[in-house]
Amino acid sequence: MAFEPPPRLVRALGETAPDGDDWLARLPVAAQQAADLRVLTVERVQAPGGRSSLVVLVRRADGTPAVLKLAPRRARPESERAALAHWGGAGAVQLLEPSAGSTGEGVLLLERLHPDVSVRSLPEAKALLEAAGTLRRLWVEPPAGSDAVFETVAARTGRQAEAMSTSAGADAEVAPLVEAALAAREELLVAPPEARLLHGTFRQSKVLAGGRVPWLAVGPDPVVGECAFDLARLVRDRVEDLIGSSSGAAITRRRVKRLAESLDVDQERLRGWTLFRAVESGVRALRVGRPKDAELLLEFAGWL
Repeated sequence: MAFEPPPRLVRALGETAPDGDDWLARLPVAAQQAADLRVLTVERVQAPGGRSSLVVLVRRADGTPAVLKLAPRRARPESERAALAHWGGAGAVQLLEPSAGSTGEGVLLLERLHPDVSVRSLPEAKALLEAAGTLRRLWVEPPAGSDAVFETVAARTGRQAEAMSTSAGADAEVAPLVEAALAAREELLVAPPEARLLHGTFRQSKVLAGGRVPWLAVGPDPVVGECAFDLARLVRDRVEDLIGSSSGAAITRRRVKRLAESLDVDQERLRGWTLFRAVESGVRALRVGRPKDAELLLEFAGWL
C-alpha cells in the first residue's frame, strides 16, 4: 500500500513548515509501521484530506472501521490527543488509543465517521445550526494541569499578532485592517469572560456525519480561552458565497448576531474575534502567496 500524501497536504506543509519535506519524506514508512503495529488493514488514504495530517481509512483486527491519523509535531497532535481524551466522544470523534505509549508520537487511532459528509453539505441555515450545536458540547472546563498541554488564546494570538505586525509594515494597503484587528485583540484580552477548552479551528467542514450521533467534530487544534474565539471562525464559513452576494455585509452582521444569541456569547466580543481571525488569515494568505484567498478574507474583514 502506497501512503501517498494528498496534494492539499503537500501544499499546506510547504506554506507553513520549513521541515515539512523531511516529515513528508518519512511519512510512507511511518504510516506503514503505524498500521503494522496496530494490525490494521489499510483501505485508502482519504483525499483531499486535511492540511496538517495524513488521514488513512483502516480496519482493526476485528473488522471495526477506524481512522489512522499521522501528523507532524508542529501540528500539535499530542494536544489533539489530550483534548479528544478529555471530551471522551461527547461532541467529538472518539479516540481509540487514549495514550501514545510506545505506539509512536504524532499517531492517532480514531473512530471512523463518514469522511465525505460534513455539515457543509447541508443548506446554509441548517449547517450553521448543526455546527453551533456541536460546538456547544465541546466548551467544557479544561482538565487539571492543562497549562502544560494546551496553548491559551492569548499565547496563540500573540504569535499571530507579531507576524501580522511585520506584514502590515510591508504592505500599506492592509495596515488599517491590521491595526484594527490588533486593537480589538488587545481589548478582548483585558477581561475574558471564561476559560474553556476550545476546538481551536472549528468550521463546518470540521463536523462530520457519525454513526452513534448525527454529527461529531474532528481535527481540533485545541486552545484554552473564551468561547467567542472558537465561534469566530464559523462566522465566515462559505466566505466565497458571502462575498459573491450583493447583501453579503448584511448577512454577515446578521450571522454574528444569530450565532452570538444562539450560543450565549457576547455579540461585540464575537465581532472582535471574527475581525482578528479574518485579518490574520488574510494576511497569512498574502504572505504564503494565495492572493485570491487573501482578497476574500480582507474584504470580509472590512465589513466587520
